Amino acid sequence: MKIRLIKTSDPRFQATLKKIMQRRDGGGVGVERTVAEIIEAVRRNGDRALFHYTRLYDGIKLNRRTVEVSKREVDRAVNNVPERNLRTLRLAAKRIAAFHRRQMERSWGYRDSLGLYLGQRITALERAGVYVPGGKAAYPSTVLMNAIPAKVAGVKEVVMTSPVREDSDLILAAARIAGVDRIFRVGGSQAVAAMAFGTASIPRVDKIVGPGNIYVATAKRLVFGAVDIDSIAGPSEILLLADATADPDHIAADMLSQAEHDELAAALCVTPSLVLAERVREALERQLRETKRRAITLKALENYGAIIVSRNFAEAVDIANAIAPEHVALIVKRPEQWTNRVRNAGALFIGPYSTPPLGDYMAGPNHVLPTGGSARFFSPLGTYDFLKRTSVIHATKKALSALAPEITRLARLEGLDDHARAVEVRFKKKEG
Repeated sequence: MKIRLIKTSDPRFQATLKKIMQRRDGGGVGVERTVAEIIEAVRRNGDRALFHYTRLYDGIKLNRRTVEVSKREVDRAVNNVPERNLRTLRLAAKRIAAFHRRQMERSWGYRDSLGLYLGQRITALERAGVYVPGGKAAYPSTVLMNAIPAKVAGVKEVVMTSPVREDSDLILAAARIAGVDRIFRVGGSQAVAAMAFGTASIPRVDKIVGPGNIYVATAKRLVFGAVDIDSIAGPSEILLLADATADPDHIAADMLSQAEHDELAAALCVTPSLVLAERVREALERQLRETKRRAITLKALENYGAIIVSRNFAEAVDIANAIAPEHVALIVKRPEQWTNRVRNAGALFIGPYSTPPLGDYMAGPNHVLPTGGSARFFSPLGTYDFLKRTSVIHATKKALSALAPEITRLARLEGLDDHARAVEVRFKKKEG
C-alpha cells in the first residue's frame, strides 16, 4: 500500500483536504429515522421498549432483575483482573483525577458601589450518565476519562450503561476504580434514550457523556434539550506538524496509533520537507507489516491518510488550524516558536516524546476531545462539563432605587410595561 503524498501546490490538494475534513459518517435519513423511533418507544414504554431493543440488537435478554450489574458481579470482575493490570488502571485514575481537580471552579461574589451583591454559584449536576461502547474493543480508559471528572466535580450519582458481557471484566473494574455508582448492561440508542427520559429501571440523568457509533451519536443529538450531552464525537484524527529534524519512525508510529481506531480515522503529517515526507511514507509501509489491526488501519490510511508537503512551516500550521483536529503533534527543532500559533486543536503534543498515547492513557488531561473540526469552538471533556452556574443577585432598596429610572426606561423602550411596573410598585406609597 502506498499512502498518498501530496503537495499543497498540487491542484488536487484542496479536494483531498475537503474529503478528509468531511469524512464523518452522517448515516443519512435512515439512521435518524430508526433512532428517532427507538427514542420515542423508550420514552413512551420505558423498560418494555428498552428490553425489546436490547434483545433485538445485542442479543441480550433482560428484565428488571437482571438489567443492573450487581455489586457482586463487579467484585467478581475486579477479582478476575490481574493485580498488575489493576495497578495500571489505578495509576491512570490517580493522574486523571489530579489533573481534573485543577479545573475546578469556585463560587464567587462581590458588592458593587451601589451596595448590590452580585455573584455566581457553582454547583455540580445531580446525576450524570456515562455511555461506554462495547463494540470492536474494550476501552477501560474511556470509563476513567468520562466518570472521573464527574466524580471530581461532585456529581452525586454517576450511572453507566454498556452492553456488558462475560468478557467485560476490565470495563467493570475501571468503573469500580472511577467511582461509578450504578451500571446497567444496555447499549445503543435505547440506552441513551433510557438515560435521557428515565425508565422504571434506569434513572433519568442530567447529562450524557461518552463515545459511541453513529446510532449512539445520533441518539445523543436527538435527546439534547431533554438532557445535556458532551458532544457529537466523530472518528479519531491526528495531524503531525514536523520539520526536517523529526524522526520518521516516530511520526509513522503516531499516525498508525490513531488510524487503528476506526476505518474513518484520519492520520496526517504536514511538513515542508519532501525528504522527510518520503521517509515517513517508507516508515509507514514498514510498520504496517507489524500492526495487529491491519484491515482497519489500511482502510483508514487509504481513505483518510496523507502526507502533505507544504511550501513552508507557517503554511503547515495554517493547514492544522483550518482542519482543527483532535490531536496535533508538534515535532520541530524549536517548538516554542510555534506552540502559540497552533490555535485549533483538541490536544497539543509538543516534542518527540509527547506521543498521543501518553495523553490517551496516562498523562492526566482528558482524551475525550473535539473532533471533526469542532476544536475551533469546543474543548476537551472536563470537570466544568459537570458543573452549572447560577447567577446571584441580592439588592437593597437603596440599590434598586438608584437603578430604577434606567431599568424602567429600558423596559418601556422594549415595550414591556409590566417589567417597568414590577420595579415601580416597590416604591409606591400604599394608600391607607
